[in-house]
Amino acid sequence: MKCMIEPGHADLAEQLMALLSEHGYESFSEESNELLAYIPSHNFDATILDSQELLRISEGIISFSWKAIPEQDWNAVWEANFQPIVIAGKCYIRAPFHEKLDQYPYQLIIEPKMSFGSAHHETTALMIEYLLDTEVKGKSVLDMGCGTGVLAILAALRGSHAITAIDNDEWAYRNTLENIERNNTPFINVYLGDASLLSGKKFDIIIANINRNILLNDIPVYVKSLNDNGLLLMSGFYLEDLNAIKERTSLFGLKYKSHKEKNRWVAACFQNV
Repeated sequence: MKCMIEPGHADLAEQLMALLSEHGYESFSEESNELLAYIPSHNFDATILDSQELLRISEGIISFSWKAIPEQDWNAVWEANFQPIVIAGKCYIRAPFHEKLDQYPYQLIIEPKMSFGSAHHETTALMIEYLLDTEVKGKSVLDMGCGTGVLAILAALRGSHAITAIDNDEWAYRNTLENIERNNTPFINVYLGDASLLSGKKFDIIIANINRNILLNDIPVYVKSLNDNGLLLMSGFYLEDLNAIKERTSLFGLKYKSHKEKNRWVAACFQNV
């Protein structure tokens, strides 16, 4: 689907991507005032254009059109466009076909394919920064909405050997399994599902990079699964949503510690005190 955004409103592209991703759109390409959103043809539903959420975001200044694209080698297309990235001068994330660079203490090999989490998006980069600043050695970690598994893998490289990764998308589930094999971290336990799988489980650190609505809904479940003094790291929402996240976490006894911001996207840290 092609989304044409009027000049002066380019900031709406991020909100549009977040909303469309909740409706099954799997990848995006952004250039100037044009956003291209891709979804398997059998999942396409034009009625989303009439949804109240989309109408609120578009505000009459975004026009939409769509067409079916002939089948092609999407992995080859991805390889031609994917670039390695360095986070905080410490974490180097590359694809299998990129050169290895030994000067970075943490080097991850990630092939995202159609899964979210290559670290090029602000939320993943912010969560990586938090993990680099957080002591995880010897602690149990949950990566909720794991996508490519990049955050779980980084936690493993930083010394955690009790890691659970969960995603409700089968493609992400399989992609995480592939990536943990590439990074020689087979002790990461990967599950297909949602927060209902957390019943009776406890963690020292919970990572949840999903979206505002799911986070707000699942915070009570995360709190029940968090050990005393444990940390909850969340991202996938905008700066204007931070107060709602703070209010929700405080209702369940979590203490706000800090947040990081990049291009209006936010990651925040809370503690179970």
